[in-house]
Amino acid sequence: MPPGPETTADGESRAADLTEPVPAPRAEAESAPAGPRPGRLTRLRRLARREAPRTGLAVLSGLALAVAFPPYDLWPLSVVAVAALALLTRGRTARQGAWTGFAFALPFFFVLLRWLRVVGYDAVVGLSFVEALFIAALGACLARVSRLPAWPLWGACLWVTEELARDRLPFGGFPWGRLAFANTASPFTPLAALGGAPQVTFAVALASGLLAYGAVTAWRLRRGARTVRAALPGVEAVALAAAIGVCGYAVPVPTGAADTVKVALVQGNVQRPGIDFLGRPMMILDNHVDATLQLARDIKEGRREKPDLVIWPENSSDLDPFQYPQAYDRIEEAVKAVGVPVLVGALVDHPGSSGYIDNKGIVWDPKTGPGASYAKQHPVPFGEYVPFRAELSKIITRLQRVQRDFYPGDHTGVMQIGPARLGDVICFEVAYDEIVRDTVKAGARALVVQTNNATYGRTGQPEQQLAMSRLRAVEHGRAVVTAATSGISAVVAPDGKVLQRSEEFTRDVISARIPLRDGTTVADRVGAAPEWALAMVGVLSCAAALLTGRRGRTEKLRKKGQQ
Repeated sequence: MPPGPETTADGESRAADLTEPVPAPRAEAESAPAGPRPGRLTRLRRLARREAPRTGLAVLSGLALAVAFPPYDLWPLSVVAVAALALLTRGRTARQGAWTGFAFALPFFFVLLRWLRVVGYDAVVGLSFVEALFIAALGACLARVSRLPAWPLWGACLWVTEELARDRLPFGGFPWGRLAFANTASPFTPLAALGGAPQVTFAVALASGLLAYGAVTAWRLRRGARTVRAALPGVEAVALAAAIGVCGYAVPVPTGAADTVKVALVQGNVQRPGIDFLGRPMMILDNHVDATLQLARDIKEGRREKPDLVIWPENSSDLDPFQYPQAYDRIEEAVKAVGVPVLVGALVDHPGSSGYIDNKGIVWDPKTGPGASYAKQHPVPFGEYVPFRAELSKIITRLQRVQRDFYPGDHTGVMQIGPARLGDVICFEVAYDEIVRDTVKAGARALVVQTNNATYGRTGQPEQQLAMSRLRAVEHGRAVVTAATSGISAVVAPDGKVLQRSEEFTRDVISARIPLRDGTTVADRVGAAPEWALAMVGVLSCAAALLTGRRGRTEKLRKKGQQ
C-alpha cells in the first residue's frame, strides 16, 4: 500500500498530513440513505476485497523481515520491513491494525522458524501463530499511536514493548525474531553496548519509523503543494534516520584485555542430523573422547599448542557419567590424556527431585575429577520439559518422546576453569538478556555457549544462534566461544567479529587465544532499566491515543447535540 492516501472506514480517502494527527476512522456516514443491511457473507467478501492489497503487502513485508535474519543476513531489509508495517497500519482502526500486524507476522515467523520442521510443520505453524499474536497486538497499537504527533517515536517504543512481552510470555517466553538479532553485523550493532538488545531494537524501529514519516511526506507532496516548507519535515526525518543508523559507529566497543587464555573447542560430531541424532548409547561421547585424544596426540607431537582448558558442547556425554561407569571412565581417559580441565556437557539425574534431570556443564579436572557445575536455568518448554504433561500428552502423543522433565538451575554459570573465570550459558539461554547479563555481572571474564544443534543442523538455526552470540559479545564486551556437538562451533571477539568457526556435521577442534576482560559496558551497568522505560513509554503512548480518540468522539457528540 503506498504511503497515503489513507482510507477511512466509509471508503473516503484523504491525503496524509504530517503536521496534524490522523483523525480516527469515521463510522458510516449518518446521511447515508437507509436500506436493507447486506448479509454477513456479502460484507465479508467486500471486506476481503478491500483489505486484500494491504494484506498482500503486509505478507511481503513480513517475508522481507525474515530474510533480514540469518542464514540470509540481509539486515537492511529489517529497516524496510518495519517501515512498511508503520505505513500499512498508519491511520487504521485498531482492529485493522491488528489484522495487518498478524498478516505481517505469520509469514515472518513461519520462515524464521522453519528449522522446527524437523519436529513437524504443525510445530512451525503453531509456534508461528502464537508469536504472531504479539505482533498483531503491536499492529493495533501502531494504528492507534499513528494519530499522535511524533508517532515514529511511539512506534519504536511499542516495538520494545512487544519484544519485552514476547521474551517473557508464555512459559518464560521465546525471544527468536527480535529486531536486534537481525542486526548483529550492522551499523546499529554497537548500540548494544549502551542498552543491550532492546536498545538496538529501538534504534532500528525508530529509524524505520522516520523513513516511513519521510515516505508519507513524499506522498503528500505528490498530491499537494511542492514547497520547501512542506518538504522540510520529511527531509529532516530521513536525515535523522540516517544519523541514527550511523551513530553506532561513535559508540566505543572495548576489546582490550589484561590477560588471555588458550582454549580448545571440541566438536565431536554426530552420526546423523535430525531429531534422532543420538544413535546408540556412548556414540556421541566416544566421538568427543576420540577427538580429544587426537588433540592430546597432536600436542605431544608438536602439531598443536597445549591449551589451558578444553570445552566440550552440550550433551557431549549422552549418558549420565555418575550413573554409568563406562561413561565416567571414558571422560576420565580423555581429560587425563589432554592434561587440562575440560568443561563437559552432560545430562545427569537431578540429586533432589526424582524423575527430573539436569542439563549440566561440569568442570572435569585431570587430577581431582568432576567439580564445579552449572545447570541450565531456562529449559525449553515442550522440548526439555512438558507443561501440563498429563493433559497435553494424551492429545499430542509426540510429547511422550520427552520422557523426563529438565529441572531448572538456580544460579549463574560462572566457574573457575583452569586459569580462567568463565561464564557458561547453555544453548537457547544465549537468547535471554537476563541470564547472560547476570552471568557477566557475577564475574565472568569471557562467555561460553555450550550447545547441541544436531536436531536442527543445516536448517539455519545454528546461524541464528551464532548471531545471538555476536550481539552478546558486543553487549557485554566479552569474548564468546560456542562449542557445538555438530556445529556451528565458533570464537567471537568482544567486538562481535567471528574469528573462527567450524562447518556443520564435521569433526573439528578449534584452538584460540581469547581475551579475559573485567570491565563492564554501560549495558551491564544499567541492566533492564532502559527496556522497561521504553516499554512503559510505549504503553502510555497507546493509552494517550485511546484517550485522545475518546475525547474527540465525545466532542463530536457534544457539538452534534448543540446543533
